[in-house]
Amino acid sequence: MVVFTMMDTLLLADLVAELPRTVRLQRLVNAMRMHFRCGAVGLLKVEGDALCPIAIDGLVRETLGRRFVVAQHPRLSAILASNAPVRFPFDSTLPDPYDGLLDNHMGEPLPVHDCMGISLSLDGKLWGAITLDALSGDVFGEKAREELIHMALITETAVRLTRLEEENRSLRAGRAEQETLAHTTGLSGEIEIIGQSLQLQNLLQELDMVADSELPVLLLGETGVGKELFARRLHRVSRRKGKPLIQVNCAALPESLAESELFGHVKGAFSGAINDRAGRIEAAEGGTLFLDEVGELPLPVQAKLLRTLQNGEIQRLGADKPHKVNVRIVAATNRQLHDQVREGHFRADLYHRLSVYPVLIPPLRERGNDVLLLAGSFLELNRTRLGVRSLRLSPEAEQALCAYAWPGNVRELEHVISRAALRAVSRGAKRTEIVTLEPEHLDLDLTRPGLDLSQSANAGIDNPIIDKGNVPLKIAIDTFQRQLIRQTLVQCQDNWASAARSLGIDASNLHKLSRRLGIKA
Repeated sequence: MVVFTMMDTLLLADLVAELPRTVRLQRLVNAMRMHFRCGAVGLLKVEGDALCPIAIDGLVRETLGRRFVVAQHPRLSAILASNAPVRFPFDSTLPDPYDGLLDNHMGEPLPVHDCMGISLSLDGKLWGAITLDALSGDVFGEKAREELIHMALITETAVRLTRLEEENRSLRAGRAEQETLAHTTGLSGEIEIIGQSLQLQNLLQELDMVADSELPVLLLGETGVGKELFARRLHRVSRRKGKPLIQVNCAALPESLAESELFGHVKGAFSGAINDRAGRIEAAEGGTLFLDEVGELPLPVQAKLLRTLQNGEIQRLGADKPHKVNVRIVAATNRQLHDQVREGHFRADLYHRLSVYPVLIPPLRERGNDVLLLAGSFLELNRTRLGVRSLRLSPEAEQALCAYAWPGNVRELEHVISRAALRAVSRGAKRTEIVTLEPEHLDLDLTRPGLDLSQSANAGIDNPIIDKGNVPLKIAIDTFQRQLIRQTLVQCQDNWASAARSLGIDASNLHKLSRRLGIKA
């Protein structure tokens, strides 16, 4: 018989309190680690064929970005296959998914330890699992098994309550459905958006709101921030999610074929047109057309696209009459379209039609410790590719990732991690051991620090560089000024005079300071 303890009282109080989902689940995990007196606790959610950590205690932060493919981890597979607690004694020969990831044993094989886990279900469906790792042998006896069953019931209640709160918020916002309880936003088989920073969460909330409308959306942001992923999410949570999402890379369209590719053609419209052919816009009927790198569209095609946006009509190349289409346009660009309008390279009327709802995707350097979560995802991916027992970052490598400016954003981070893993293996690291990536493997140019002080504070996430007290004062001040100026410019819609007034400085001084900080006017 399980007796209610003071911990139960505290957990039940959390259940009736209105807490953010991440806070409620993190407090639950923290309480479990304290109660079981173990080295690490993980709460993981099933995402397709993998388990994704959504709350951890005692594990390094980048664990939150990992996707543990169940088929590759026999311990996790055994936990999910059972309805009862599963214990792995200290002498178990099954590999541990957390090898090298414990906070107090970073980069080291796990010491002799006892492990236990239990699967979680919601409404009769497998939802996820709880894992416990104790750093000594023979810890989890029969009493611990009973307590874990009890704790699983509380966890399932917390998850169900959080889901209901999310659904209620969605209904109040006019949404019937919304993805919940995940730091990732992908479906099985799709690349995920990973992160817990305030900027990212605000962006996802904004996208969820605009997704339910029929407004054209213009996604803005630097190269490599993942505009395509956000476009896919926008479609996936919209009313059109059951219809096609058709993507067109405008930069890859030859000018001679762009019109036919988008609008289609009839037989005989040009040499080689031996049949009628529908274009990409018609293929997106009822769904969403995603125009990536829309600033690269030729001017003649821009005029025809404007007609589609204005009247919902297209006319195939060579056809006599237009016909109606029902398509939502989502466009993306890393260019300043208003500058292209001024220079005559982009139609002003089309620009205003596309930018009914502009959305700025923040660069990676402004997302705080999201870089570590993303790195964790890429580390697990490369661990699988290279057949390595465990692949992780040293504390110094984590600092280097957080200090780098990431001009190529998430795409650059993915390439850096892949190259670093290959370098480590090629320089003698054994695949049967824990491979730890050091700063020299990353090979980053740290002359342009990208530490985001204000972000880390706002998101409530500790920054490893600040924690270790090794940030030069000049770098800290420059980073804060850079972030503040960028945020103010976004709020003032790139109006420098207005931004200067908001910051309380002279416009000429703002320009001088921005040039020194590497912010382009």
